[in-house]
Amino acid sequence: MTDSAARIALVGDRSPSVVSHTRIPLLLDALAERDRLVLDAYWIPSEDAGAEGAVSGFDAVWVLPGSPYRSEEGVLAAIRTARVEGIPFLGTCAGLQHALLEYARNVCGLTRVAHAETDPDAEDLLIEPLACSLVGHEAVVVVEPGSLAQSVIGSERTVERYFCAYGPSRHLDTLRAHGMRFSGYDEDGHVRIAELPGHPFFLASLFQPELSGDGSRPHPMVRALARAAVAHASLRETQPAG
Repeated sequence: MTDSAARIALVGDRSPSVVSHTRIPLLLDALAERDRLVLDAYWIPSEDAGAEGAVSGFDAVWVLPGSPYRSEEGVLAAIRTARVEGIPFLGTCAGLQHALLEYARNVCGLTRVAHAETDPDAEDLLIEPLACSLVGHEAVVVVEPGSLAQSVIGSERTVERYFCAYGPSRHLDTLRAHGMRFSGYDEDGHVRIAELPGHPFFLASLFQPELSGDGSRPHPMVRALARAAVAHASLRETQPAG
């Protein structure tokens, strides 16, 4: 990687048994070779992600699948930093789930909402088991026109691969009222994409774009994050120090 490469934090507990994690090197190579988007990637374990400034110096934050994370609080802290500091953000699968959890707790005042995977007995579950998890299947996602997701994907309809068994079900109107936009739905009307208007780049999906194809042609959402990271790095380099 070159000194001028954009720096991306890959937040999650890296494991060879998580297929999306094994795809990352292929995607980074393809982004550099096909799109000339060079990213200097650093894995940030969930236990380390909650430390002050853990992701502040990065040009992008990607919260990857692999839940339950060893530190839910660490992941939520990394997402909050990306959201508050305007760092380009992508959350895939569990990344979307935790992006909504962070927003609900810290923006919407829903401090007691929980994730059924890590706290199944909680009274207020924001993220619940999906009636039809579609684990290991491909399905259609309908994308809202005029959304960031639509501009990135380039279509109002896409077929994506699912591995998530949990999704948002409650408090969606409250999240919308506080600025979150749900811009992609499956054919049953369940949320599959979320974004944050007004942020430089904040996009999350309940599917795994990193598993699209064989890894040699990165999914448009992955390319868009890389472009946003490079733009962030260029802007950072033009700003005076201090």
